[in-house]
Amino acid sequence: MADYYPYRISHGGSHLTLIWRSGEGDAPNEVAVDGRGGLLAFPDLRTLEEHCDRHGWELIREGGAALDLAVVRQWVERPDLDPVPAGLLLAAWNFFEDLSSSLKAGPALPPQGPLHDNAYEKIFGGDALGPTTCRGAWTEEEAAAVRELLRMGLDLWERAVGGSRIR
Repeated sequence: MADYYPYRISHGGSHLTLIWRSGEGDAPNEVAVDGRGGLLAFPDLRTLEEHCDRHGWELIREGGAALDLAVVRQWVERPDLDPVPAGLLLAAWNFFEDLSSSLKAGPALPPQGPLHDNAYEKIFGGDALGPTTCRGAWTEEEAAAVRELLRMGLDLWERAVGGSRIR
């Protein structure tokens, strides 16, 4: 039986909590959707817990995560402003991949190739957002590709939240 984790998403001053689970075997990680394919979103942890209890899903609170999409949006739109932690951008990238594969609503994220692969690898070194003289820093092309991917992920999020029923 799969374990389910709360995933708190902050966006535009409000918060929603989703249900995330790790893919089994070769299956991708996913966020829970309802029978119509809409995102399961909850206003608070208590409501999410009640939903999991009704469906016999074991909710693991300790592994829960949180993501602030307002900070991600700010970086996408104005990367020259305040710096953001590379880990936040990596978390957003991974979340949007999981969201995209869960919703199965057509091409939501751009096709990814070697440019994305290089940018993804560099983010682990922690220097991806550093000065371009740093060996591990993103090139301008890599940074632009990441911004585009995250922009499309933010658009996907807005569509998913707009089409979901908050429980």
